Amino acid sequence: MVARTHGKILLGTASGLAIGLMSASVRAQDLDEGEYLGEIELGTGKREVRTETAVPVTEINQDEINDRQANTVAELIDSVPGVTLVNGSTPQGSGINIRGFGATDTYGTDQKVLVLVDGATTGAEELYRISNQIFTDPQLYKSVTVNRGTVGSFEYGSGVVGGVVILETKDASDFTGGEVGLRFNQVLEAASNGPGFVTSSILAWQPTENLELLLNYTLRDQDDLTDGAGNTIPNSAFRLPSYLIKLRYSFGDNLDHSVTASLNSSTSAERDVPYDTFATTGGTFGNVDRDIETTVAGLHYRYQPVGNDLVDVSVNLTYSDQEIDSTYITGSCSGFTGCDAVVAPTGDADHRYETTKLTAKNTAYFQTGGMSHDLRTGIELIHKKRLDAPSAPGGTDNRLAFFAVDDIDFGNGFTMSPVVRWETQQIEGSSVPNNGSYDNSALMGGLSLRYEFNSGFAVFGSAAYTASMPIIDDLGTPAFMTQPEKSRTYELGMAYAGTDILAAGDAIRAKLSAYRTSLWDNTSYTDAARVPLLEVEVEGIELEASYAMQSGFYADLNANIIDGTETDAYGVQSRWRSAPADQARLTLGRRFGDMWDVSWELVGNRSVTDSAGVRTPGFGVNNLRATYRPQGAIWDGAEVRLGIENVFDHAYTPYLSTRPAPGRTVKLTLSKTF
Repeated sequence: MVARTHGKILLGTASGLAIGLMSASVRAQDLDEGEYLGEIELGTGKREVRTETAVPVTEINQDEINDRQANTVAELIDSVPGVTLVNGSTPQGSGINIRGFGATDTYGTDQKVLVLVDGATTGAEELYRISNQIFTDPQLYKSVTVNRGTVGSFEYGSGVVGGVVILETKDASDFTGGEVGLRFNQVLEAASNGPGFVTSSILAWQPTENLELLLNYTLRDQDDLTDGAGNTIPNSAFRLPSYLIKLRYSFGDNLDHSVTASLNSSTSAERDVPYDTFATTGGTFGNVDRDIETTVAGLHYRYQPVGNDLVDVSVNLTYSDQEIDSTYITGSCSGFTGCDAVVAPTGDADHRYETTKLTAKNTAYFQTGGMSHDLRTGIELIHKKRLDAPSAPGGTDNRLAFFAVDDIDFGNGFTMSPVVRWETQQIEGSSVPNNGSYDNSALMGGLSLRYEFNSGFAVFGSAAYTASMPIIDDLGTPAFMTQPEKSRTYELGMAYAGTDILAAGDAIRAKLSAYRTSLWDNTSYTDAARVPLLEVEVEGIELEASYAMQSGFYADLNANIIDGTETDAYGVQSRWRSAPADQARLTLGRRFGDMWDVSWELVGNRSVTDSAGVRTPGFGVNNLRATYRPQGAIWDGAEVRLGIENVFDHAYTPYLSTRPAPGRTVKLTLSKTF
């Protein structure tokens, strides 16, 4: 009751502030409209639609990261078509589903979605009822790129069926502008639901032109959330301290050499919480004391000589470590007599994943006849180590991979991009009886084609094949260890980019993609009798579109329509259990020069009836956002952001999620760079 009262007070205060700010913006617009309109960036709404490529890729930049006021990294990308969250409002018990693959209600990942932080492969394998993919804070990052499907994944890994999430941490030069000096950025955010609080402090120092240092400390604290019906969502509280240290040194002629070192860490200490992070109560699995630490370290070297288009060398050595230590609380389980003895080994299990990866890549630009090439070739060495635990086998997974991607422009509107990856694996268990040794290798790749007409229209298509190697977790099932999963994806689509369409100075960008994915030789998914499914097939349509006018008005539309079928060992077909609900997201907004950005967002999901006949209702949720950037030298680098999520306090549970969604949440963010 206290939290909801605070929420109402903050809502009233924020609403009054929003009305006052909007009124001020209208007056400012009336006073000097011409000046502000001259600064409008045309052609984009909240984000740019990537119409120039056949790859289904979406990039979320720093402005949108700030605008979304996300509680988790997952909430940053849930507006990308094809992306669905499983309990995305908290770092624990949440995961990412892309095109029907990724997180499930049993495991945080199925290895079909890859998450990279500054090039480091992060996350664990299959941890029973423990989510683990995205345990980090949004304030550490300046961009997030989502490559959906398989065709754009071969530079980053094998077995990618859903997609790749690429996170890039902030740099000191993002604040210094590349100039010698010292800058300090402070972000303070309060949220009514929980309530919640965030503080993020960044020190960016550039003592010389070729040396820069960034220090970032972020603390995100949240009490238990309430849903739209006013009920507490148990096990939704968390406290997440994070830090980032990043050093970059440039040297040589024209500073064409650079070395970047970074250390990124997030920790959490939970006491007497359900072992099952997807559930809201302890239940059969009982409660545990759990400590989680996720660390990513990297050393990156780049050589980009001026005037030599054949050489752009990048060498990236990364190390990611995710450690989950838990202690079972005796007597906390329920459901059957003697459950303590059954679940205690699982609750007491400590998990640790360490992944060391060395990636060396060169990018070369050259001409052959009338064709221009953007050729990227590389080699990867990967060493993954998993701690042996009572509930999961330990071992090592060593891999060697070669990849090549050639973007070929024929100069007449036609481009072709062949891509190939070869990967070999040697995997070995660390203890009896799961101490076997297995070898696998696979050749995979794809081809994308695109043709652009003079009118601004373009058509494209792609085909890709990938293989998902056996994982350490499957050492307990020897039959799986020599059976890489295989997947094939076909895509067709069209895009358009143009200006002066409906009014002078306006711009429209749109991209429509249809895809079909087949997965076979499956070892990741089983039926009720624990027998692997024979095949999974998913097909869908994704739409991204933006419209912007010279007046500052903009509109964004993102949509995803998806269907999937799973075939069990007896040939019986049913709806694919991880296929998300159809979703559409519409944003209407108005920019008033550099001072104001006000928008309304409507998110709608269609109802879903699963193969067991259980229906999850659809929903429509409204969100409001306003950004104010004061003008004048004293206010340089200052921003005030107001967001109201789930404006009408709607009670709903998204399909695939195991928890209700949060109710109305008002967020107020203050940011200033000094």
